[in-house]
Amino acid sequence: MQEFDVIVIGGGPGGYVAAIRAAKNGANTALVERKDLGGTCLNIGCIPTKTLIAGVDVFHKAKHAMEFGVKISGDISPDWSAMLSRKEKVLSTLRGGIGMLLKAAGVTVFKGQGSFVSRNIVNVADAGSSEQISGKKIIIATGSETLVPRFVPKGKRVITSTELLSIPEIPKSLLILGGGVIGCEFACLFAELGTKVTIVEMLDSIMPNIDRECSATVAAEMKKAGITIMNGKPLADIVADEKKVSGKVGDEVVSADYLLVSIGRKNVLDGLNIEAAGVKTNERGWIPVDETCRTNVPGIYAIGDAVGKIQLAHAASAMGVVAADNATGKKNVYDGSKVPGCIFTTPEVGSVGKSAEQCAAEGLQTKVGKFPFAALGKALAINEANGFCKIIADANTDEILGVHIVGPHATDLIAEACPAMHLECTARELGKAIHAHPTLGEAMMEAAHAVHGESAHIPSKKKR
Repeated sequence: MQEFDVIVIGGGPGGYVAAIRAAKNGANTALVERKDLGGTCLNIGCIPTKTLIAGVDVFHKAKHAMEFGVKISGDISPDWSAMLSRKEKVLSTLRGGIGMLLKAAGVTVFKGQGSFVSRNIVNVADAGSSEQISGKKIIIATGSETLVPRFVPKGKRVITSTELLSIPEIPKSLLILGGGVIGCEFACLFAELGTKVTIVEMLDSIMPNIDRECSATVAAEMKKAGITIMNGKPLADIVADEKKVSGKVGDEVVSADYLLVSIGRKNVLDGLNIEAAGVKTNERGWIPVDETCRTNVPGIYAIGDAVGKIQLAHAASAMGVVAADNATGKKNVYDGSKVPGCIFTTPEVGSVGKSAEQCAAEGLQTKVGKFPFAALGKALAINEANGFCKIIADANTDEILGVHIVGPHATDLIAEACPAMHLECTARELGKAIHAHPTLGEAMMEAAHAVHGESAHIPSKKKR
């Protein structure tokens, strides 16, 4: 039996980062992965989705080239098979890169299903063979998968994001159950390709977990793009046959070529046999951990989607670093209060910290500064002037509590807010930082000035 200092079960963005970190900390480390390195994010999530969105963005720009004074002759149309081929090349390149990084760090990779035999022994089974390995410390990074509720019928026309990412042709119509991040990203992607898209979200707004003003802005733009959004009622009486899927929203009947189920995720603990290790789960099946990422069992840690908190790749990676450090004798803690969220809709959304609604619910006194991209020279130059940057600051201390951006490259721009908030920066301090002109990043500086009514580029009354 091979013996290791640290065994990581799961090779996604949390698991492989944890394995590399543990190895770099001097630990003899093993990584167990039953499918492909990179996990959901790389193989059937973040990366393939954003690769396709990038292709659709080029298609959009080509269609609107004359707005920039550029003539493109001939038919402009998407080549879906070519987009899928490019997606696979990107995934293959990145998977190979992860393998190289693990090898360079000295991590031993085992291919197969990992399952606990005891607190320190893991069985790895693959293609009829198996072997056991032991580890002084073990990190669980098994991720999550799409939740399909029982009331949804099975059929080839009922799909999850996994199947949609490899669908052989662009659907003529698509019905989306769930107006969360994944559903809205796919809605924008396929609407640009000409698909008739309908979203059914039983709550009163799409993307209900983000700042309400941001979600309302995105909803308005989605409707302009021809996307039908049905809020406040569930999708019921779903029927799927060989040609279409239909259902009822209130008294209205809706139908489409395909139904995308996008209402949440569940843990992937099948086959792991965590009972043998004594690891406990909560009532929803997630693994509770403390700030060091430790489970109820000393020496066993859990990270990423497996803990059921913030289901984002970068959160999993951050937790992987914390777990690996603690597993190798270094002290580290995970703070999930300032994890940025990035949504690749049209327009994009980037956010970190508290929303206006959260601040109100917690009784916090705040000041808000908002700057529209329509007042920014760079945004007009690139013809993407929808949206705004909003900064929420504590009314008494001026510390930044939340930053919310909806507009061009919002998912990139939000990065500036993260270290600012980590360092407990105030709105006035952020506003003093000189931002280059003309750039989209100026929106952050102007919003910081706007917290105190001092932005020079939006109309404001003279102070008395």
